[in-house]
Amino acid sequence: MTGFKGKIFDEPLLEFGDKHSHADPRLGLREAGPLQTHLGEVIKVGVVGSSKTVEDAKAFMAAATEGFDGASEKHPNLHPDFPGLQNQNPFRCNFEIEEGGTETLPKSLMDKISKEPDHARAVEMAVDAVCERLQVLEDSGNRPDVAMIALPVQLIERVWGAKVEARGTREKDDSGGSDAPNFRGLLKARAMDLSFAIQIVWEDVLDEKAKIPRKIKESSDRKIQDVASRTWNLLTTLYYKGSGRVPWRRLPQDGEYKACFIGISFYRDVEGQQLWTSAAQMFDERGKGFILKGGRAQTETRGRHPYMTQEDAYELVKNVLEAYRAHHKHYPARVIIMKTSRFRDEEADGFLEALDEQGTELRDLVWVQEHYAAKILRDGDYPVLRGTFIDLDGKGLLYTNGSIPYYGTYPGLYVPNPLFLCPHKSSESTIAEIAREVFSLTKINWNSTQMNQKLPIPIRASRKVGEVLKYLPEGQTVSSDYRKYI
Repeated sequence: MTGFKGKIFDEPLLEFGDKHSHADPRLGLREAGPLQTHLGEVIKVGVVGSSKTVEDAKAFMAAATEGFDGASEKHPNLHPDFPGLQNQNPFRCNFEIEEGGTETLPKSLMDKISKEPDHARAVEMAVDAVCERLQVLEDSGNRPDVAMIALPVQLIERVWGAKVEARGTREKDDSGGSDAPNFRGLLKARAMDLSFAIQIVWEDVLDEKAKIPRKIKESSDRKIQDVASRTWNLLTTLYYKGSGRVPWRRLPQDGEYKACFIGISFYRDVEGQQLWTSAAQMFDERGKGFILKGGRAQTETRGRHPYMTQEDAYELVKNVLEAYRAHHKHYPARVIIMKTSRFRDEEADGFLEALDEQGTELRDLVWVQEHYAAKILRDGDYPVLRGTFIDLDGKGLLYTNGSIPYYGTYPGLYVPNPLFLCPHKSSESTIAEIAREVFSLTKINWNSTQMNQKLPIPIRASRKVGEVLKYLPEGQTVSSDYRKYI
């Protein structure tokens, strides 16, 4: 790497309650509580599952109230204990599964779904069954603030198997993934009109003795965590979804401009034919995610490198800016657009035209690639440090995964891959400034409290959105609430 400039960024700080800051989401919550506290004392959690998983959910939440020991004395920062939900607990509120706040899927119905030979039909049946019971909770006097879908192993085997076994295609830059039936995306789309968000929870999260078939674990890169870590992660996402309040945000820097981050990714419709575009736009000011659906996307030869027409690119950014203004009462001083495919000239012209129209002078357009052929090696046995950055003559390599000194180890399973950041020629910031910002945006993930997230939130969010939007029928209202998609 001779001739290239490199540095290692410090672990980005997050802001919690009382303007307290810390790099670790768990310790920050423990010391100061969430950035935005829940307006009530209790978050009501509904549960839909089998007889066993409903009981597992109740037992898990009861045990969480008392707390769990961490898994390892060797790496206490990586596996801290969960302190429980007594006074001054990390979320400054309680979580409660009320009597009458649960709905059970009959064993006979699950057996019928398991035996259904057609993949798509099996997924449809499972989604219909769950949605019927969610609607009962919606219409009841025990309407929850958030609902857990406690998926039993029997259903996981069938609906996840459908995604693995049906030979769907996956375009290199198509965030919709396989065109095989996707239980998660279809369920989120069908549940969008409910007044509460949902959280899918596998049975082994609630009961670690539950055995998930190895093939399914491998297909989802899944590895069960220790019980304290599972509790931190689950309750954090239940807090966000149930309260609508943000647990933490990036710690603002002195003199930092009001910024709007736009992540753009692409997905195919259910038939796998037409490529659409999806955008997840994150309000940095309060951490609020705002969702907008774009128009049809174009592709270059062989379906590679999807992009938007100039007109659609203009409309999308114009709509994002108007949504930002409606929320904040002013336009952002700075806009950062991130995309997982290269910017074509006409597409970039559309983005810039919309920004020029609103007088947004500070703008960065960044192509974020997830893989790069070159690797950086580090002396010793451990992989390269998370936060390692190399300036490749205006482009950048950024390791958002890697060894973390705070944890005292490398928490990943595989050799880390860097992100390759390619700013468009119109970008205002230096590549080092962009990389530092991308690095900080990897920590805005309220589904996880661990510090080794790979993708920045605008990219991760837009992909989650695409996985759901592909199942929304034409004409159905698209919720702008990010909680409905993750």
